Amino acid sequence: MRNLKSGESRKAGRARKGPAAQGAGPGAAGALANRPPSKGPPSKSPPSKTLPSKALLSKTPPSKAAPGLAARARGGTRPTPPDPATVRAIFARFQEADPEPKGELNYVNPFTLLVAVVLSAQATDVGVNKATSKLFALADTPQKMVALGEDQVRDCIKTIGLFRGKAKNVIALSRQLIDAHHGEVPHTREELEKLPGVGRKTANVVLNIAFHQPTIAVDTHLFRVSNRIPLAPGKTVLDVELGLERIIPPEYKLHAHHWLILHGRYVCKARKPECPRCIIADYCRSDEKTI
Repeated sequence: MRNLKSGESRKAGRARKGPAAQGAGPGAAGALANRPPSKGPPSKSPPSKTLPSKALLSKTPPSKAAPGLAARARGGTRPTPPDPATVRAIFARFQEADPEPKGELNYVNPFTLLVAVVLSAQATDVGVNKATSKLFALADTPQKMVALGEDQVRDCIKTIGLFRGKAKNVIALSRQLIDAHHGEVPHTREELEKLPGVGRKTANVVLNIAFHQPTIAVDTHLFRVSNRIPLAPGKTVLDVELGLERIIPPEYKLHAHHWLILHGRYVCKARKPECPRCIIADYCRSDEKTI
């Protein structure tokens, strides 16, 4: 599960690079095509336009930018959430299509779920599942993970990004679970976020899947969908999370983040949304809608 400027990836980066080096996140920019030389007489240059400030521009390429954020960057108004009846209708459609949505990370208990989500920072679920198939066969409890050791953990997960820092975090959080929680995964966000490599998104995933709490874990897919429809437009993942918590009816909150993540991953894609396949297309107000 890819993060969107999440605390998890920063923690993994610090563990990987050490305290002396704090790496910056990767940027994304497109290259302009070369223009052929003009054959005619020189023409007057059009008047220059003032570019929006960097604070308003997303680092995401224009094709991936959420329309709500792009509108604000152009000086437009912030899109408003739909009315409560529309929100209820949208999630009723999701529920009808997939009553029991599931996450795509493989795990066998709350501990292995926690480890899998920590490893998923800046990695795909498919890639994490390949790495954890070997790891969880060797260690599926904090005690076994500590006994396995950082070198073997690192060897098991070396196919995923930031694997050195993540191996350190897996061993460190396993020790902390043993020392502070008797080897059990805590049931609160506050305690989960104290663990190495665990940020708000990871805590929300664990609370939702392992302990059936109605939390909303905002990843890059959910962030895009919420801004694109729009449901709860926001400039940050926390804005979106809190906005969705305010508008989603209680009976839909448990599965809401799975419905939105899966919808963004397989239908409402970043570069080319598949609008003809969208089950909520009639409720979508995005400028990018193709039907």
